[in-house]
Amino acid sequence: MSPLAHLFALPVRAYRLLASPWVGHGCRFQPTCSAYALEALDRHGAIRGGWLTLRRIARCHPWGGEGFDPVPGRSDHQCDHRHGR
Repeated sequence: MSPLAHLFALPVRAYRLLASPWVGHGCRFQPTCSAYALEALDRHGAIRGGWLTLRRIARCHPWGGEGFDPVPGRSDHQCDHRHGR
């Protein structure tokens, strides 16, 4: 995880430590939004992972759906570009 992604992950970790036990475990999605955020930041970095996290949180409302919603993987083009291929 990049240093900026670690910084973005701090509020998520604080939420999981301090607020999550009080809010309860009624999440509409699997994985939970906080687990999704940490995985997105780890897999995609601060900018794209942050954007994916914001999109996921925006879908968390009564008409936003539910169920299994994994973090999308990197496309082959992005992987090739990062490895200089």
